Amino acid sequence: MRTRTRLRTRAAATLTALALPLAALVGLAGASPAAAAASATATYTKTQDWGSGFGAQWTVKNTGTTALNSWTVEWDYPSGTSVTSSWDADVTHDANHWTAKNKAYNGTLAPGASVTFGFNGAGSGSPSGCKLNGGSCDGGTTPPGDSPPSAPGTPRASGVTNTSVSLAWTAATDDKGVKNYDVYRGSSKIATVTGTTYADTGLTAGTTYTYSVTARDTADQTGPASGSVTVTTTGGGPGPGPGPGSAVKLGYFTDWGVYQRNYHVKNIVTSGSAAKLTHINYAFGNVTGGQCAIGDAYADYQKTYDASSSVDGTADTWDQPVAGNINQLRELKKKYPNIKVLWSFGGWTWSGGFGAAAANPTAFANSCYNLVEDPRWADVFDGIDIDWEYPNACGLSCDTSGPAALKNLLAAVRAKFGPSNLVTAAVTADGSAGGKMDQADYAGAASYVDWYNVMTYDFFGAWDAKGPTAPHSPLTSYNGIPIAGFDTDSAIQKYRGKGVPASKLNLGIGFYGRGWTGVTQDAPGGTATGPAPGTYEQGIEDYKILKNTCPVTGTIAGTAYAHCGSNWWSYDTPSTIAGKMAYVKSQGLKGAFFWEFSGDTSGGELMTAIDSGLR
Repeated sequence: MRTRTRLRTRAAATLTALALPLAALVGLAGASPAAAAASATATYTKTQDWGSGFGAQWTVKNTGTTALNSWTVEWDYPSGTSVTSSWDADVTHDANHWTAKNKAYNGTLAPGASVTFGFNGAGSGSPSGCKLNGGSCDGGTTPPGDSPPSAPGTPRASGVTNTSVSLAWTAATDDKGVKNYDVYRGSSKIATVTGTTYADTGLTAGTTYTYSVTARDTADQTGPASGSVTVTTTGGGPGPGPGPGSAVKLGYFTDWGVYQRNYHVKNIVTSGSAAKLTHINYAFGNVTGGQCAIGDAYADYQKTYDASSSVDGTADTWDQPVAGNINQLRELKKKYPNIKVLWSFGGWTWSGGFGAAAANPTAFANSCYNLVEDPRWADVFDGIDIDWEYPNACGLSCDTSGPAALKNLLAAVRAKFGPSNLVTAAVTADGSAGGKMDQADYAGAASYVDWYNVMTYDFFGAWDAKGPTAPHSPLTSYNGIPIAGFDTDSAIQKYRGKGVPASKLNLGIGFYGRGWTGVTQDAPGGTATGPAPGTYEQGIEDYKILKNTCPVTGTIAGTAYAHCGSNWWSYDTPSTIAGKMAYVKSQGLKGAFFWEFSGDTSGGELMTAIDSGLR
């Protein structure tokens, strides 16, 4: 797609100083511990658990009456569990034995004071044999002290109402006794109880919540988390989105939309769009150096959300391993489990990176797989979308990879991702003779994808500053169209003529308009003096703005246009989208997609039109 300028305000960029990973740990044998101190305790807490890894912390507390001048915490992890990064302590290890020593700035603890150091780890084991300055971590004098408690049983939910749920779990065990339990909703601790039951109240109707429990022993050591249970309260609005087998209804969510546009994953829910979607393309990952790479680390997984802004109603913590859009998409999928999410790489701006990728498709595919299937977020993504917008053709730059490059690249991606993952591609809608569609082997490449997203928009726009004015997303050709073959039907029929099955083609809808200024006539074909003013970029404006500021004057070729003052715009409306969805069904296409969520109204007016038209 012809992506809009990436508008990224980084007023909060300094927060990235909190980002992980931190410096790698050095595997050295631990230094000799200081003299035993019976007047201090060390308490272990697992703060996060994402299956293959976790976040954890130790809290050292001076329980005596004199200052503690230094501290050293030692513990053992079972084979397969390790520390991968840490902060506020110098952590070393000898095989499975781990040692953490205070930093220069946090070694002295006054009576009653405490200090916490944290780390991320790999594996699922729990610590044992804890020693603090050579003594027991629970304040005793005989190492190794007591072990943390076991994990409680997975909570069981009962009595679910619109606003409450009752939880019960099997007790944990501990060699010195369990003192209490911490109850978590998502990643936030919501209660500490002494028994094995808890009633959570004040919830929202028709909302999905996830609960887990940890146990604490008499030394305040926290054991591993229980399994989690997911509960959906009764009542509320419509349930999860369309089930398997329905037409594809796919929207692009842009990582940079969280900045000036202030559009977040939660808006997909509050607009009602989440209940109508089947798929989301998360855009964009970068393509650089022949590999897939993170597009915007802060927006992708570092930005933290407060409870009111998050999908599940719980606040992120500053040190959780995955926050940002990716974690919000994770919460969205819990609430709407039928939605599939693909990570889209490339786009208009970054398609220039595919040339190097095409030189070694296998290495490119491996890099993409390693990123998409990273254990931190493998549960979020159901596949990959390749958004190479001008293979062997010119766009923002010119590519000379050859006609077979797209096919070879997608073949390598499919081989690496296998049949269980979705592999899709965004492709040109240039149906002109000798145009972009004729420059690459789209027919051959189609055998490796689940579908093509045909970018049937941006045919015309104010990059031709003097016009002629023309609808940027015509469904069909019309008398006076500036370029033959620049319309949706021409693109679809040309793909079908090349042998691409109709069932592998999605029709594209733009949730925005393109416009000119200096225009005097209503009908298309007028002259102009330049691009019309837009909120974020000249010549382009969201539908939610245009529907009020420049209402429709007429329709042509299945799309709308509007002439207001000296400005002339073209854009799709619920009515023209209904016509395009009828075309999708008449042609036996896979479905439809749109670019992108933030252009729609707060009530999801255009998404509703797509959904209604494909039922």
